[in-house]
Amino acid sequence: MTTEMDAEAAVKELRATFSSGKTRALEWRVSQLKALLKITEHHEEEIVQALRSDLNKPEFEAFVHEISAVSAACKFALKELHRWTKPEKVKTSITTFPSKAEIVSEPLGVVLVISAWNYPFLLALDPVVGAIAAGNVVVLKPSEIAPATSSVLAKLLGEYMDTSAVKVIEGAVPETTALLEQKWDKIFYTGNGKVGRIVLAAAAKHLTPVVLELGGKCPAVVDTNIELKVAARRIISGKWGCNSGQTCVSPDYILTTKEYAPKLINALTCELEKFYGKDPLQSNDLSAIVNSNHFDRLARLIDDEKVSDKIVYGGQRDKSNLKIAPTIMLDVPADSLIMSDEIFGPLLPILTVNKIEDSISEINAKARPLAAYVFTNDKKLKEEFIKNVSAGGMLVNDTTLHLTVSGLPFGGVGESGMGSYHGKFSFDAFSHKKAVLQRSFAGDLSARYPPYTSKKLKLLKALLKGDIIGIFRALFGW
Repeated sequence: MTTEMDAEAAVKELRATFSSGKTRALEWRVSQLKALLKITEHHEEEIVQALRSDLNKPEFEAFVHEISAVSAACKFALKELHRWTKPEKVKTSITTFPSKAEIVSEPLGVVLVISAWNYPFLLALDPVVGAIAAGNVVVLKPSEIAPATSSVLAKLLGEYMDTSAVKVIEGAVPETTALLEQKWDKIFYTGNGKVGRIVLAAAAKHLTPVVLELGGKCPAVVDTNIELKVAARRIISGKWGCNSGQTCVSPDYILTTKEYAPKLINALTCELEKFYGKDPLQSNDLSAIVNSNHFDRLARLIDDEKVSDKIVYGGQRDKSNLKIAPTIMLDVPADSLIMSDEIFGPLLPILTVNKIEDSISEINAKARPLAAYVFTNDKKLKEEFIKNVSAGGMLVNDTTLHLTVSGLPFGGVGESGMGSYHGKFSFDAFSHKKAVLQRSFAGDLSARYPPYTSKKLKLLKALLKGDIIGIFRALFGW
């Protein structure tokens, strides 16, 4: 699939399927969601092996973070689908009396999902669940950087799904470029801001709406009045326990006070050794870096002369196995490479402030992140953090777990993205909310029609103001 002609043919076939109306049927949507669920239930080992091949991802992370998450999304959609598709009743006013109003959710049509490599199974299928639940036809473009998972997705969706409505198109930049040349009814992209801008520019040519799930430098503020061991374990889980830091919501840097930093570093190093041993490069529980290009990029961050003497833990690497040990740095300069962009790896700088309250202004001086974390028992600091820090999502006293709450939207703000999904928000992301007002032929008000008179204007003014007494006065000439 390397030419625009091929991409155009695929979109044409999908549009014909959508025009037939079959994807609007609730029965079709249910059948396809059940098919996705079967993939997670019957092909767990195959998916785990693909994730191990692409990222050396431990089976624990493969199942918990990817397979079970897709399964949960399918089950939740199947449970709630009837309620989501039911028209939502809306109150009307005296202006339209007698009438009834409702919001009808309808599918957008032909949608494109471009997924990322760091969670190549989850980030491919999670948006697809929402697109199918909403009644759309879909092209899924998996990431070529995770080729084993891309191949498994193409194979399994080809076997289980209705291929006249759901297509997987593999490939790299030429294929993605050809797809972006087509007219879509929605584009859903997960990845980095550089490519996000390309997607947005391509979508603008056709006035296509987009969801961009990007990233950013997610901060974690650590106060002094906390259960330090628990906090350290939760930071490690969200950083190194999530794909070795190759996660858009992983803590990118920590802010704490100068006095507390040594205690925090000691707690982190103690727990890291419990989790990954004295030689973390030998641990089977630490994911590898996805490829040599990303390994070299991270190595340059470590070797930057502005931070090379700031390493307080870790720093070891093994290029042959694409592994970098958990690495902690203290008080790296603001103009260092590691602070210039999202790290997306197992490196964690700790920045210090004089007062913990100063961390809020430090965060707000940077672009708005996809997630922000604070560890504290101080009620005032919690309130100030929630009120004054702008981020896609926020979590108090833990990391990353807000993604698992189906009732919360997941998405960015500013440079960390636009639009959101998860749970009903996934359904809404791929739906048009159509306003419907229904009236009978009764109750036709002559005052709305010409010729306009002072009496008619008086009545309409009273109606539009909701002035009941004024309405009676106008009607009876008082």
